Amino acid sequence: MLARVLCRSASIVPARAPYESSKMKVSRPLFLALGVLAGGLWASAVHAQAQPPAYPTKPITIVVSYPAGGDTDAMARLFAEKLQARLGQSVIVDNRPGAGGTVGNTYVGRAAPDGYTLLFTPNPFTTAPLVMKLGASASYDVVNGFTPVIHSANQAVLLVANPSSGIRSVADLVAQAKAGKPLSYGTPGAGSPMHIAGEWLNREAGIQVQHVPYRGVAPSVTDVVAGHIPLAYVTLGPVAQYVASGKLVALAISDAKRSPLLPNVPTLAELGYKDIDSGAWNGLFAPRNTPAAVVNVLNANLNEILKMPDVIAKMGTFGAAPVGGPPSAMAKVNASDYERLGKVIKDLNIQAD
Repeated sequence: MLARVLCRSASIVPARAPYESSKMKVSRPLFLALGVLAGGLWASAVHAQAQPPAYPTKPITIVVSYPAGGDTDAMARLFAEKLQARLGQSVIVDNRPGAGGTVGNTYVGRAAPDGYTLLFTPNPFTTAPLVMKLGASASYDVVNGFTPVIHSANQAVLLVANPSSGIRSVADLVAQAKAGKPLSYGTPGAGSPMHIAGEWLNREAGIQVQHVPYRGVAPSVTDVVAGHIPLAYVTLGPVAQYVASGKLVALAISDAKRSPLLPNVPTLAELGYKDIDSGAWNGLFAPRNTPAAVVNVLNANLNEILKMPDVIAKMGTFGAAPVGGPPSAMAKVNASDYERLGKVIKDLNIQAD
């Protein structure tokens, strides 16, 4: 009897064992594969949820801290138009002038760091706070308070005179000032490169010409053309037509090199004032802590825009040369000017009028 049971057991076990072993060999890889697949799908879902939405998803505002009509405003509108076409979202220019540009600068510095409020500015952004007596409501950290996006352009700073003043050269200007004739010069605002150039020439030439700050380039150009002030330090774009027509006389460039657009106009250094170098630049900034992904989208698109032939030609009418490059290049220029021109401002004791 026992032998029969053993025989039956022996006959049963071999019959089922191969099936069960085969089943295990099929099920384990399948189970593992399903586990890996499920894990991958879960990870993909979590990764997708963690990604920020594509930028931009709504209109972008570019703040200009000067009135409409100047070359900074015109360049901002040019870039806004091109960005809008490339990004598929409205790009609006919002003029917020006042206090040498610090009103608009402060506004952007306190905006949400999401890439939807940007600042397009010339370099008084860097120097104005060094000469302005700013309260807590209008102060900002020049070097660390913003996220640089791109160094968009460089511009020559030009000293011009109304012909009715009798000034047709820097030598004429110095002679009149030393003879005691009351003279004044206009600039886009206190702490601008134009203001620095004016006070720099005052010291180097041993003269005293009164500074008249305006709220941007455009109003200072209007007054010098009308003869309300005899002199102005401006960027080339807004005065090019007046220089060409003889309504203004170009006396000198305050940059280290002559402008290719006015090759016959000497630099102040060439005229014997060797230390004067106060050119202008424009750049785009975002609020501090704006995500790198957002900054990179803006930087990449603007670098492409700066290569467009029509953009280069249009910038030429503003007396501007396109620059471009990574955000770090704008950060370097900003920090360098803050230190270099900060020393000049201190040495010359330049203050807001």
